[in-house]
This record gives sequence, C-alpha cells and structure tokens, in this order.
Amino acid sequence: MSGPDEEFTVAELVGYCHTQARLLHGQVETLDEETAALLAEIDEELSAVQAELADHGGVDSAQSPPGPDAGAGYDLAALEDREAALTEKQAVVEAKQTRRNAFEELAVAYLDLADGLEASPPAPSDALQRVMAFEDERDAPACFDERLTLLEAGLESDIVED
Repeated sequence: MSGPDEEFTVAELVGYCHTQARLLHGQVETLDEETAALLAEIDEELSAVQAELADHGGVDSAQSPPGPDAGAGYDLAALEDREAALTEKQAVVEAKQTRRNAFEELAVAYLDLADGLEASPPAPSDALQRVMAFEDERDAPACFDERLTLLEAGLESDIVED
C-alpha cells in the first residue's frame, strides 16, 4: 500500500478488503478444526460413560430406563465432575461456533465492500473513509488480534477521531 503520507488507491483498498476476508476465512477454518476436535472429545467421553454404565448394569440405550438399583456402586461425584467437564466443553464449542459465524459474516461483508468499491469507485479518500467506517460499524479490530486494521491505523495517526 501507499506510504503513510500518501493517499491509498481504490485498488489498494479493494486488495486490503480481500486480504482481510482471506485472513478471516483462515480463522474460520481454524475454528472449524478446533470445534471438530472438541466435538470428537465430547463424543469419546460420552461413549466412555455409556460403556461404563453398560458394564455396571446401568442405562442400556436400546432398552428401558434403569431400575432402582442401577446407580448402585457409581461414584456420583466422579460422574458429576465428568458431566461438568462435558458441559464446559460444550460451552466452548458454542462460543467457537458463535465466533466462527461472526468471522464468516465479516469476511463476506469485506468482500461485498470490495465489490462495491470496484463497481463504483469513489475518490480514494472517500473509499478510505468507507473502509474505516465499515470497520468501525462492525468492530472489525476485535477480529484481528495480530493485525492492525485501517481503522486502528487511522485512529493511531489521528486521521480519524474517536
């Protein structure tokens, strides 16, 4: 992109939007992988619990509910700990899915913005303002931990006021 004292071209801003969208899609893929791993862990733990219950004459998922003595011999505290761990993992999965969806929506929005800038190119300064307003409206800086957005760069250089 242009130097700090130069104006960005519309093509550079379109390229920036495409780069941001690719980075967000990379984060979506990472979150998908992490979520799949957590779901696999949850499935393994549930299978282990079901196997333990079956081994101890507990719940048989294909038959009726356990009788009055089905829970005898179980370490209730251990079962509650396992349940709490599974609940926590499930909450993490839900949070990752929510974050993933937000990243995906922002990536699509960046691409839409790029398409709009290409289809009807404004003056470069107007294009820059549109990109920074877009990032502000969508809180884009919150999605980029290791990368400075144009909005943040503008705020740091006093191009944009808070």
